[in-house]
Amino acid sequence: MKKKYVKTGRNELCPCGSGKKYKKCCYGKKDSLFIDIGQEYYRKYKIKIKNKVDIEGIRKAGKLVVNTLNLVEKSIKPNMTTDEINSMVHNFTIENKAIPAPLNYRGFPKSVCTSVNEVICHGIPGKRILKDGDIINVDVTTILNNYYADANKTFFVGTPDADAEKIVLTARKALEKGMAMVCPENTVGDIGWAIQNYVEAQGYSVVTEFVGHGVGIDFHEPPQIAHFGRKKEGVVLVPGMVFTIEPMINAGKKDLVILDDKWTAVTKDRLLSAQFEQTVLVTEKGYESLTPF
Repeated sequence: MKKKYVKTGRNELCPCGSGKKYKKCCYGKKDSLFIDIGQEYYRKYKIKIKNKVDIEGIRKAGKLVVNTLNLVEKSIKPNMTTDEINSMVHNFTIENKAIPAPLNYRGFPKSVCTSVNEVICHGIPGKRILKDGDIINVDVTTILNNYYADANKTFFVGTPDADAEKIVLTARKALEKGMAMVCPENTVGDIGWAIQNYVEAQGYSVVTEFVGHGVGIDFHEPPQIAHFGRKKEGVVLVPGMVFTIEPMINAGKKDLVILDDKWTAVTKDRLLSAQFEQTVLVTEKGYESLTPF
């Protein structure tokens, strides 16, 4: 695990994390001013820095997630129900000796989230029939050999109109803008700032109630990755961090409503919403998508 040098005064807290003053703890000990970044980030933020074995496990899970999304993209068409998509994702996941993470997660009843048109996220698959011109976000999280990967894409059903096409392309570009900010020494605030500035310049709004998150060992881990914010604020990025970036953007206002099923989030004004997501690893020089599409 990487270590870094920490300049510490005698009367400051010891970098070992004991809570004692440096002079009464590790002062004078060899390497006492070098701290393990993984230990520091877990102690401070509960962030689990991933090692090489973890990263390879998440990468393999990510490949299966992408293959699942590719299967959906090839199959999606008008007159299909969202429950058919759920069955497709569920069966493909099980066939590949993996587990669909959403199924029974905090009571969620299906294996995938399907969010159509005005649905921002967490749409529950069911009897809804897709129509020509709809857009639908399909959000896949897969557990393979105890590792999690998470990604989603918004698809066109049939032929989209100009409004649908623009918001989907903008959502994808917003994800790219956020990912481009991922490198050591940048912060989570830099990611949110880049996304918010781009989205609002296109005349859309950013949903603030839902955020990206750490992932890999568990479904949802620290840190939270907001899709809005200010430069140089929040947790500093370090190699080995793995998290999702998943901006949700609305054609109208950012306000939302949760439906009676306690899961489905829809735009309050019932205008379109679109989203894209990838699982991202912070590397020594930048980032790597573990769910590239």
